[in-house]
Amino acid sequence: MKTKSPAKTYISEKYGLSIAIGLIIFFFLMRIFGLLYVVELRVMNIVIMIAGILTAIKTLRSKAPEEFTYFKGMGTGVLTGIIGSILFGLFVFFYVSFIDTGLMQNIIENEPMGRFMNPYIVSVVIVVEGIASALLVSFITMNYLDPTKLQ
Repeated sequence: MKTKSPAKTYISEKYGLSIAIGLIIFFFLMRIFGLLYVVELRVMNIVIMIAGILTAIKTLRSKAPEEFTYFKGMGTGVLTGIIGSILFGLFVFFYVSFIDTGLMQNIIENEPMGRFMNPYIVSVVIVVEGIASALLVSFITMNYLDPTKLQ
């Protein structure tokens, strides 16, 4: 019976945490410079996600080339993005619930669907958006790094 390799899980955890840290740092930079309400700057979140997932998949390919298949690469990328998204969603939940409740109030007052928002919904939206991004980024990355094209 084949045992499960811990390489994929460790890589996903490491780079998922890196994604979350990158997103948190970017969040604080936007907060410091008063740019939290500039929606266009949020495109940088996908850049951070791409960097983390691409690095995770390339690390899996270099550390376990005999195990590197299309689906293991996809799984690593998606799991990395899920971990990063959940950690960032938890951070945002605690931030708007306990640290800066004024931000949550501002979202409620100024966003189109704000009256329906609360810290739970904001966090869930962030996690779902992050998971969708992770699926898309992993799909594109694995088509770029397709192991069948490496020979």
